[in-house]
Amino acid sequence: MKKAFLQLHLAIFLAGFTGVLGKLISINELMLVWYRMLFAAILLLFISVFTKKIKLLHLKDMLPLVGIGAIIALHWVSFYGAIKYANVSIALVCFSAVGFFSSFLDPLLSKRLILFSEVGLGLLAILGVYLIFHFDQAFRTGIIFGVISAFLASLFPILNKRLIEKHGPETITFYEMGGGWMALNLVAPIYFFYAPVNTYLPGAKDLFWLMVLSLFCTVLAFNLSVRALARISPFTVNLSFNLEPIYGIALAFMLYNEHKTLGITFYVGLSIILLTVVLQSLNVWQNSKQLVRKH
Repeated sequence: MKKAFLQLHLAIFLAGFTGVLGKLISINELMLVWYRMLFAAILLLFISVFTKKIKLLHLKDMLPLVGIGAIIALHWVSFYGAIKYANVSIALVCFSAVGFFSSFLDPLLSKRLILFSEVGLGLLAILGVYLIFHFDQAFRTGIIFGVISAFLASLFPILNKRLIEKHGPETITFYEMGGGWMALNLVAPIYFFYAPVNTYLPGAKDLFWLMVLSLFCTVLAFNLSVRALARISPFTVNLSFNLEPIYGIALAFMLYNEHKTLGITFYVGLSIILLTVVLQSLNVWQNSKQLVRKH
């Protein structure tokens, strides 16, 4: 259990850089994700030449992974859309809704009772991040993208939880990255009809940051989070990812000076988010100990 929590929080720390890198990369949000998933799939395939950990799947086993990959792709497109139409901070603030959505979706899809303690912690996390910033109407489009992103982000850990026992993390990540990339190829013509772009090719600077994003914030971070899911519930994973906005916002402050000073509400919001993560982590830890004693 301890190793699973370490893997989870390392994944969250790496994920905290995605918003900053999304701001650095100048290409359109859909093309950004298109390259991110393509590079991630290629990197995984290259690594598999030496590790042999990616398994060839039958079509019936492959399709669920491809479908989850499409959800991940749309989550990332909407997340980077929130950054492009608003800023890094707004996108990450909206990400706090993940725990709230998860508190309903996890019981619904897992066919278990809704726990009001989870709903309460999800709402508390939203309150915590909301206190950090007060939304501006000028960022309305970015906020809509951000909320859609949070909803989609709450889905794929729940769906992956069912598959982790059948397939290894590397196999899951490879097929989901490849599936998401294929889904974007289908969506792209419609997307670009309504949001045309000037260029589809990244420059040298964009290419470098895309490689960093693909290797560390995608392949490594996604692999770690999938491994953690083998021991930790999807709700706990999603709630813990509420720390991602804190890491990302802090980086945005340092690099982009989005807010020149940190007010008292930042520290209050930070404390509330940390509290929700600690409470849920302690709860999971306690339950796992009781389970061990029973056996």
